[in-house]
Amino acid sequence: MKARQIVFLILLIIFADQALKFYIKLHYYAGEEHKILGNWFRLHFVENEGMAWGWKFGGGFGKIALTLFRLVAVIWGSFLLRDFIRKQYHKGFIICAALIYAGALGNLIDSLVYGLIFEQSNPFSQNIARLFPPGGGYAGFLHGKVVDMLYFPLITNAHYPSWVPFVGGDDFEFFRPVFNLADASISTGVIVILVFQNRFFKKHEETKHAVVETGSVVNDKTQIF
Repeated sequence: MKARQIVFLILLIIFADQALKFYIKLHYYAGEEHKILGNWFRLHFVENEGMAWGWKFGGGFGKIALTLFRLVAVIWGSFLLRDFIRKQYHKGFIICAALIYAGALGNLIDSLVYGLIFEQSNPFSQNIARLFPPGGGYAGFLHGKVVDMLYFPLITNAHYPSWVPFVGGDDFEFFRPVFNLADASISTGVIVILVFQNRFFKKHEETKHAVVETGSVVNDKTQIF
């Protein structure tokens, strides 16, 4: 698979992810929700200070550590993805790796610069944030919040059975997390690799062995032995 095709795919995902995040940030107040397809697909604006799917990690210091980890992972992933292409890994595997890379880069952009360029979205005043506000952004470099908006509550108004330990009788909702296109890209890449790993890596091993056999030296001595 050609490198320019992978670059185009990555840029397409990042553009779509950032375009949707900008639209939500500049048109929704924090907590605002609109139904798109019935009750099961909604746009619900939340800002995530932590990892994908709303997980958090260690306050302000954790936020810096997480952003730096994302930055290192993206830099390392750039060389890793180039290596996958050069060694002619399975096309499907390379595409999945590109999905994971693009998703990580999409969320990294939020963490790096959103705090610098956007006004704070306050759920209490229900303000619509401005881009490049006169007083500056809501946070410094590395402290930006990731914008999430995709919400698929497929099952609502349900309860766990009373016999279930710890959560028996509590409200049950599927699917509860609010996420973005970058999260979806990462999850898709990981899931497809896990499902098709035998096909992906078997193909790579066959290709590697074929290259070794084709590149072997053939002369009178090797033919005798």
